[in-house]
Formats: sequence, structure tokens, C-alpha cells
Amino acid sequence: MAEKFLSFSPKHKSLEAILADHKLASLGDAYVNFVYSIALSKRKGEAAGTKVNSRILSQALKKAKLKEFTPKRSDRHKLADAAEALIVYAWIQGAISIEESITMLSSSENTIAAFTDLLLLAKDKLKL
Repeated sequence: MAEKFLSFSPKHKSLEAILADHKLASLGDAYVNFVYSIALSKRKGEAAGTKVNSRILSQALKKAKLKEFTPKRSDRHKLADAAEALIVYAWIQGAISIEESITMLSSSENTIAAFTDLLLLAKDKLKL
């Protein structure tokens, strides 16, 4: 599990703290692009690498009703960072696996809906 080799990650006590963690967001950017690229490859049946647009992640965060846990004037980029932070934090804590993330992201053609479901799963499994 990730938490065994990622012990540097702090234990956050609130959803707001996770969503505001810029270092988690930076790591989350790489993680989200990786799992989404694998999910896309699975759906297409061939290797595909891509970056997830901040619009997709910010919309998913809003649809998951998690925007209310971010600062009032957060722009699209900050909302996307918050989504990335939550997703990677859930993985680091062992709440969701890479396989769960890939399965969830590959199960729908609607990328925003798939990320919305992943964000809700992360929040629920972290018991926040």
C-alpha cells in the first residue's frame, strides 16, 4: 500500500485541510494524469497518455458538492488542485487503490461524471 512508502504525507484532520494542501495537489496532478491515462488506454484498447484538463476536475469537484470546502473565491485551477489533492490523499492513506481509480475512470465515457464518482468515493472512504 502507498502509506508504507509515503509516510511523509501528513495526516489531515479535515476535508478543508486536504483540499488546501498544495504539495498534495502537486503529487495529485501526476497521480491523476497517470490513472486517467491508464483508464483511457483500457477503454481504447491501446496505449494512451494524456493530461486531465482543469475544467474537468473543477466541474467534478462542484458536482460532488465539495466546492463548499474550498475558499470562497477559488478559481478553476485551485478547484482542480483541490480535486487532485483529495484523490491522491485517499490513495496515500490506503482508502482507494490505483486499481479502483482506474476501474472507476474507465467505466464511463463521461469524464466529469467518472471523476465526480471518484471524488465521492475518496471522501466516503476517508470518512470525512
